[in-house]
Amino acid sequence: MTEFAYTTTPAKDVKADVLVLPIFEGPEDGPGVREVGLAGAFGAAKLKGERGDTLFVQRRSGDRFAAAAVLLVGAGPRAKASPDAVRRAIGRVAAQVARFRTVATTFGQAARPTNDSIQSAIEGALLGSYRFDRYKSGGNERPVLERVTVLGRAGSDARSARRAIERGEVVADAVAWARDLVNTPAGECTPDYLAKQAQSMAREVGLEVKVWNEKQLEQGGFGGIIGVGQGSVNPPRLIELRYQGAAPSRKPIALTGKGIAFDSGGLSIKDAKSMETMKDDMAGAASIVATMKAIARLRPRVNVIAAVPSAENLPSGSAVKPGDILRHRGGKTSEVLNTDAEGRLVLADALAFLAEQEPRVIVDTATLTGACMVALGNDIWGVMGNDRALIRDLLASGRTAGEPGWELPLWDGYKPEIESAVADMKNVGNRWGGAITAALFLAEFVGDTPWAHLDIAGPAFSDKASDLGPRGGTGVPVRTLVDYVLSQAKR
Repeated sequence: MTEFAYTTTPAKDVKADVLVLPIFEGPEDGPGVREVGLAGAFGAAKLKGERGDTLFVQRRSGDRFAAAAVLLVGAGPRAKASPDAVRRAIGRVAAQVARFRTVATTFGQAARPTNDSIQSAIEGALLGSYRFDRYKSGGNERPVLERVTVLGRAGSDARSARRAIERGEVVADAVAWARDLVNTPAGECTPDYLAKQAQSMAREVGLEVKVWNEKQLEQGGFGGIIGVGQGSVNPPRLIELRYQGAAPSRKPIALTGKGIAFDSGGLSIKDAKSMETMKDDMAGAASIVATMKAIARLRPRVNVIAAVPSAENLPSGSAVKPGDILRHRGGKTSEVLNTDAEGRLVLADALAFLAEQEPRVIVDTATLTGACMVALGNDIWGVMGNDRALIRDLLASGRTAGEPGWELPLWDGYKPEIESAVADMKNVGNRWGGAITAALFLAEFVGDTPWAHLDIAGPAFSDKASDLGPRGGTGVPVRTLVDYVLSQAKR
């Protein structure tokens, strides 16, 4: 485990294996650079402070710094110095500095607000050095940072800085766990495995937990979850988690996420190439259980309930067939015309269940549609819903957390696309506006509860390495959801 510390000791006097300092584009010295006597070093090396620029300087006799080495890191334009810029700048070099036992940095001073910058520095260091090497021989032999020291300004509030460090550590740990769950092969990460992981986590952090098995789901009228999961030998589950940080009379925030442990498309089967990464179709569920872990550790004064449906969507003699009709929790029915539009079927049950709890809001996350990726690409999640304030709050939290989102319209004019002649609705519309018609389907199950749907099909899994980690699960939108819940606790 990495230990984190905070000090206002001057950068030149800090003893560490490596001291990480920001340089802004120009280059313009960042905090601590002049102090250690390296002003102008970047320019002399023909570097400009652009993102990705680095200069490693080993201490020599007569140098003005106590650290064994200094790593100068390009942080981009000073005018664009934000907590997310800090997070990404440190993330880019995190794997490099992880080779050292002790690291110190002034990156927490590089952006405003300072505490947000400190939290981002911790997140960047941990997420940028994340690796999923559980299945590689010798994979656990990687060095682990023993100590990271954040250097603050003289006279700063040490107590609030330490709280920011703790938030960064807790959030990064939750994101890493979500990534682990997404990256785990589907042969291991079945609905029951996911449920047991959630149970273990809940016991560790003090959450209430209940796992609904297939018999209980059938008795409870969860026809969507049962229908999608009936083609697999691994039965479905519903994971219910509760956190109480406020008076019982306070209405909870409700969360859910799509937990399709593997999506073959069912009888409407996908092609082989499209199935290669379908272990990631439970990224929404992973983000919710990980968010609950972080919330339990941070203990905000708010109540939160999660209901996470999980099933495998596989073809077999018992699989749901095109033309079948499912009866969901609460009694509404859906005609299944495409078994590869299964995520909305399991989420419908979870949303109906959560609406029964009379929460203040409901938020769902799901790798739901390729249509959202066509519209917004790989880096941006889409959001639709029935409440303007909720959507604005989620978008603001996404900006703060460095997980950008964009609102798409929940256009009632497309509602006829999901009308069915034989059921209350059908699970697919036509080819166009697929992200919107999917959200309109979900909207049928929330009643009048303020609700927002995050389509994370693009950013939940990355096909290439980024500033904040390697190829694979990203943990999006854990940081957004944690920030949102914390912000609501202040209201």
